[in-house]
Amino acid sequence: MATNTFGVNLDTNPSLSKLTKLRVTKWPKWGCGPSKFPWTVTADTEAIYLLEGKVNVHVDGHEGSFEIGAGDLVVFPKGMKVTWDVTETVKKHYYIL
Repeated sequence: MATNTFGVNLDTNPSLSKLTKLRVTKWPKWGCGPSKFPWTVTADTEAIYLLEGKVNVHVDGHEGSFEIGAGDLVVFPKGMKVTWDVTETVKKHYYIL
């Protein structure tokens, strides 16, 4: 199910055909353990597909947060400033557009 949360496109159940079309398995991988850090999207957009883990995402200028986890496809727009609160070790594919 695709939603837009604080300007972030979040697909919590992308179809296999969508993931295949995007060639997600060919994207580079990145991971980290539990931690908290700021991050600013400097590219036009950054797409991620979480393989493992959980993250509470706090978007600057917005109250509250939202959680992303294994199986989620997320697209962050250029200029967005967020804080990642990694609550479970993350492994993800990412693509910078």
